[in-house]
Amino acid sequence: MTRRSAVAAALATAAGSAQAGEERPNILWLVSEDNNPFIGAYGDTLARTPTIDDLAARGVLYRNAYSTAPVCAPSRFGILTGVYPESCAPAEHMRALAALPRGFATYPELLRAAGYYCSNNAKTDYNSDVDPAAIWDASGAKAHWRGRPAGKPFMAVFNYETTHESRLFLKPTEGSVRPEQVRVPAYLPDTPAVRGDIASYYNLMEKMDGQLAERLAELVADGLADDTIVFYYSDNGGSLPRSKRYCYDEGLRCALVAYYPPKWAHLSRHAPGTKVEAPASLIDLPPTVLSLAGLAAPPQMQGRALAGRRVRPPAPYAFGMRNRMDERYDFVRTVTDGRWRYIRNYMPHRPWGMHGAFEWLARGYQDWERAYRAGELTPAQSRFFQRKPFEELYDLAADRDQVRNLADDPAAWGPLGRLRAALDRHMLAVVDNGFIPEGMAIEGYQASRDKAAYPLARIMGLAGAAASGEASNLPALGKALIDIDPVVRYWAAAGHLVLGPQATSGAEALKRMMREDAAPQVRVVAAEASAHLGAAPESVAVLADLAGVHQSWQVRLQALNALTALGEAARPALDAFEQAALSDQEYLRNAGRYMAAVLKGEYRPDFPVFDLKRMMRGAA
Repeated sequence: MTRRSAVAAALATAAGSAQAGEERPNILWLVSEDNNPFIGAYGDTLARTPTIDDLAARGVLYRNAYSTAPVCAPSRFGILTGVYPESCAPAEHMRALAALPRGFATYPELLRAAGYYCSNNAKTDYNSDVDPAAIWDASGAKAHWRGRPAGKPFMAVFNYETTHESRLFLKPTEGSVRPEQVRVPAYLPDTPAVRGDIASYYNLMEKMDGQLAERLAELVADGLADDTIVFYYSDNGGSLPRSKRYCYDEGLRCALVAYYPPKWAHLSRHAPGTKVEAPASLIDLPPTVLSLAGLAAPPQMQGRALAGRRVRPPAPYAFGMRNRMDERYDFVRTVTDGRWRYIRNYMPHRPWGMHGAFEWLARGYQDWERAYRAGELTPAQSRFFQRKPFEELYDLAADRDQVRNLADDPAAWGPLGRLRAALDRHMLAVVDNGFIPEGMAIEGYQASRDKAAYPLARIMGLAGAAASGEASNLPALGKALIDIDPVVRYWAAAGHLVLGPQATSGAEALKRMMREDAAPQVRVVAAEASAHLGAAPESVAVLADLAGVHQSWQVRLQALNALTALGEAARPALDAFEQAALSDQEYLRNAGRYMAAVLKGEYRPDFPVFDLKRMMRGAA
């Protein structure tokens, strides 16, 4: 089946297309990058965002809106397809190239088949093999509703990179907000660089708000304001330290505002000026835009229409995730009801603050690490650089910065149990691919639906036992080391790694695995676990070999991550890091450059691991 025929089939299945001759609204999406709601309408008194504030006053503001991932590419995969990124590996990673099943149609394809002119200006970053030129009528810097044939309704997307994280890498942005005015969160040190980044963030928001005003003025000038529903949202959470890439509110909470002109007010379930408290997710956007056009969402779309003819009751929860972020592997799942946030860390042996070459270009991260190395941080600030707990629970009403983990507090066990169960149900429902090590053959939407090949409930139970760090699980983990399923063996070895020196009962089996296992991803985690059980020299040699050019880049990167975690013990693998530092693959190059600098005594927090000049040459 070709993609064209798949779109036609999907449209036919989605019963309820607009009646012939029926007038339909234009739809405009204004999308900013990397920002929390530092917006006046959300109650932020420092913010200068009159355009967004006016839209909210005349429209609907979603107070608790969240992205599916705390970073752009996985989040944008979900917005385009209506499928959670972790449901279609490797889309959960930043970045990757997921294969969208041929029978799936994206929302612009469905709208075009229903008669809409669809344009995207300009960012795509869909984390998949979808060709933007094939799904949009126009995509690029010149794409605009003005390119449509006369009489056609339009769906136009304009992306604004003004607030992108990279803007903090440049000189501070001057504006209405000064560094001495900002509030520094409890988890960050109060340094000039941190204050400067926060002030710049506010001023970039003000600049972006002015750009939205210019676009809305075009809508008025073209005589289209009365016929166009306008959405403003951010594609993921903020870009300050411990926000983008991390599964706290700062990484996942977004702005989301929808304005319905009087002509189309009946398509909104809320009156103008309403502030909606129920959770909303950006995964809801694709079914919502289809519903506004009179179309039913295809079965694979996992969100709920927030408005339109197919509107559904709000969901009680919003879910988020984190897997590989650039060159650093992690595995985190989270759920919130707007009041409580529950986080589950499946790799608790890794700290939050693993050095990331791109994010460390921000002066705030550099200052934070300097202060940590100097011993100048409070416990709430220093824990970013330490090992994670298996579970976290935060009362967002009482602890906006999420620094008081209540997972062990009996008084909070009610919400803890409720959110645990909700997350488990969600992961099973969407067939979470995150347990599959990147690069294994079983990853992907279709392959992972084979329950014999990917017994998710069993694997989730084992991974939970592994990540809990409880020695009482060692007998079950040890038995699973010889399982026929490589994903099961991987998590059995990971459980021994989490337990470290306590896992001596598995030492011999782990040594055999690191030498002989058929899956190189399993050999990586077995070798790292063995390094903590008296076999460090051989483990480092195995990992250095797995980091070599004869493996896929994913396996090489996993080996480099394991070696990095071993620290000084990895010194015999310096050649492997230096070889990776010369790679054309960005993540291998960054991982190699970082650890080579550490081992050679050259590293400092502002060490230029990321080749910004190389990136700029590529952009040019």
